[in-house]
Amino acid sequence: MLDSVIDSIVAIALAEDLSAGDVTTESCIPEGAISVAHAVARRPMVACGARVFARVFAHIDAQLRVELRVADGARVEAGQPLWSVSGSSRAILMGERTALNLTQRMSGVATLTRSYLDAVPQGCATRITDTRKTTPGLRALERYAVRTGGGHNHRDNLGSAVLIKDNHIVAAGGIREAIRAARAFAPHTCRIECEVDSLAQLTVALDAGADIVLLDNMSTEMVQQAVALTRGRALLEASGGITHARIAELARAGVDVISSGALTHSAPAADIGLDFDAA
Repeated sequence: MLDSVIDSIVAIALAEDLSAGDVTTESCIPEGAISVAHAVARRPMVACGARVFARVFAHIDAQLRVELRVADGARVEAGQPLWSVSGSSRAILMGERTALNLTQRMSGVATLTRSYLDAVPQGCATRITDTRKTTPGLRALERYAVRTGGGHNHRDNLGSAVLIKDNHIVAAGGIREAIRAARAFAPHTCRIECEVDSLAQLTVALDAGADIVLLDNMSTEMVQQAVALTRGRALLEASGGITHARIAELARAGVDVISSGALTHSAPAADIGLDFDAA
């Protein structure tokens, strides 16, 4: 992630909390007070968000010192310190909630992604990817967290790849017509992916020259049939209704990619606390 991207997200998040100052901190804490605080994992997790933690406090007070004790992607146990910050007590307290909100979100996504990766049987080359079902404004952080957890990213935005979905098919007049139009318009470097929800649609998409076919909400038995029907003519992506329990069976069925919106839209926040050393 670019620092400029992180900084823009951090600035908006801090503005939500500090637009009117911090009346509690400013009234209770002496201006010159100094503290040391540690972000600590309350439960086992995959740590993610070290640079974001640092940038939050840098925005508030450039004199704060941040120590990144654990690298992003590391599995950590409950009670393990992740990152530390020292300097102005006021500045640390003002940034605490924003730093935790963002890193708890990122670590939660990374942890869930890692659990999906762990469910892929050995010997299977199936990729686990996210989708565009991200929190508005936080896509860059959440997609980084997916990568940190060992997953891959799907298309970043609507302009980065062709993905013909059910409503495109209806509006274009059919699968064949949509693929033909996309092939004529898109750059030669761009693959054409088409969503299907039946084996009959899969046949049409393959005959029309789709490079990737998204098997939408298909049972594992249908996915197995789709793999046999495709015979390597296109990459196959299973999506829709993907749960952790289905990862192994879908990977064994032979799909190339399993994409899950749950990695970002349903990941529970990791439990991280900021503990101050005694004065």
